Amino acid sequence: MAVAAAGKWRETAMLVIDMQNDFILPGGPMHVAGGQAIVPKVIRAVSVARDRGIYVIWVVREHDPCGRDVELFRRHLYVNGKGPTMKDSKGAELVEGLVPLEGEYKLVKTRFSAFFDTHLNSLLQSSGIKSLVVVGVQTPNCIRQTVFDAVASNYQPVSVIVDATAAANSEVHTANIRDMQNIGVSTPTLLEWCSDYA
Repeated sequence: MAVAAAGKWRETAMLVIDMQNDFILPGGPMHVAGGQAIVPKVIRAVSVARDRGIYVIWVVREHDPCGRDVELFRRHLYVNGKGPTMKDSKGAELVEGLVPLEGEYKLVKTRFSAFFDTHLNSLLQSSGIKSLVVVGVQTPNCIRQTVFDAVASNYQPVSVIVDATAAANSEVHTANIRDMQNIGVSTPTLLEWCSDYA
């Protein structure tokens, strides 16, 4: 049974997006208001993914202390060698409770989409990945752009665990989930994904 389950999921990867201190913890410079509430569900989703043999990829932002690799509209946040999610900073670390295991992969991005100017597509293709499950923050930016790029790159199915992703407020989250549903993205709850999608 476990071998059959592992076989079913061997072509699936889970993208855990931006679950970093600067995005999740209150008072962080890039704080996503709904982020802290989903931490237990992201922890559970990762645990289930590991049990199923799903390839877990930790997608994080890390920036140069001068902000030279950040979007122009955010460069003002980087002053005197300080700014959000700087490489090797406390703010760039994964929030407490989320720890990558040996064999899992950390992918650094500098834009919203995990596909933009990264090697994610080649990593997935060389690993035999055809479908994606997405958790993390935040829905209108990094989740949405990554998902739209995944669909454009013909990954199928693409699933967003609706209660293991978050935005600044529920209205923004719901509107963006609806947009993703309109392009064929599956949006199960964590409970549905853990049971119906088993």
